[in-house]
Amino acid sequence: MFFLYNLLVTFSEFLIKIFALFSPKMKLFVNGRKKVFSTLSHKIMVYDKSIWFHAASLGEYEQGLPVLEKLKEKYPNHKVLVTFFSPSGYENVVKKNKEDVLCYLPFDKKSTISEFVKAVNPEIFFTVKYDFWYHLLDELKKQNAKVFVISALFY
Repeated sequence: MFFLYNLLVTFSEFLIKIFALFSPKMKLFVNGRKKVFSTLSHKIMVYDKSIWFHAASLGEYEQGLPVLEKLKEKYPNHKVLVTFFSPSGYENVVKKNKEDVLCYLPFDKKSTISEFVKAVNPEIFFTVKYDFWYHLLDELKKQNAKVFVISALFY
């Protein structure tokens, strides 16, 4: 099962890179991920306490924004990382420039996600709705981060 999942993630990443040659939105998607680790290394230090808030796109970000604002009030000394999967969220929020750290979520590859989570070292992780990724959740569990979901319905 994991083999198929990993194969699908790798294949999807490859396809998106091909589509990026023809689509400006996909180009943002690909190029935004190239600077993720550089952004983290400049904005989150080893000694920083961090809260990580993830939204797939702009709609999810706006749904979770009241929670994010309360988190900032409750934990004023924590760095707040906001990640997006899609360019629609990232490109709109980056213009406002009010987050401590803002970047794209890398593809859910075990080694990449492991490196990402270790760089962020979150105490708390929030995701909005249904943007669940196997390696991400597995690595957060290994790092003992508290994981919360906002605005999801389970039947």
